[in-house]
Amino acid sequence: MSEWIEIPTADGGTISAYLAHPAKTPAAALVLVPEVFNVNDHIRAVADSYAADGFLVLAPDLYWRQQPKTFLPYDDEGLRKARQLWAALDVEQFAIDVGDMVATLRARSDCTGKIGILGFCIGGTVAYLASAKHSINAAVSYYGIKIDEHLDRADQLQCPILFHFAGSDAHIPLETVTPIVKRASESPKMTVQIYEGAGHGFNRKGYSQYHESSAKLARARTLAHLRTSMN
Repeated sequence: MSEWIEIPTADGGTISAYLAHPAKTPAAALVLVPEVFNVNDHIRAVADSYAADGFLVLAPDLYWRQQPKTFLPYDDEGLRKARQLWAALDVEQFAIDVGDMVATLRARSDCTGKIGILGFCIGGTVAYLASAKHSINAAVSYYGIKIDEHLDRADQLQCPILFHFAGSDAHIPLETVTPIVKRASESPKMTVQIYEGAGHGFNRKGYSQYHESSAKLARARTLAHLRTSMN
């Protein structure tokens, strides 16, 4: 079962979010932060899949401050619009907004109080930044962009975080992943996995970027990480 809910923010706004319910509650919850294409059909399917695995999953509207409920397809026009909206997105502010999402989930009777965050692309960056700002239990970042520019936040991490990077990612060259791997070797809270032969968006099942073996392995590792950290 799924529904759309409204989340009040500390600064007086309202975030729309897709909420996917597990069969059994109370359950641990996930904030699922989407790619630049926002909470489109694919991201809703991902939310539903994690709900089927027993999580209460909240996928927030990435562009709620700019152009609410703009959910984009994976085509040229969708990419053009996504780039336009992304350019105006305040990623740091959205990471702050995650605190309101966490508070909303923890206040629900169908949530155990354990919260994880999972994000893709720009959502992967938000997952990393938010895990250094908020008291959450686990974080997962899929091909998060420009993580290497924010490694000063690693000392502030409040939970274990798992990073998935593609070995052949035109948007995230391996030379930018190298410093993340090095920093992870110094931090017990950071784990980095690299998937050879995969490209950016390798989790998008049903689309040209999909890399089945990498997607399945990353998902298995994600579930193990979440369940261990949120047990």
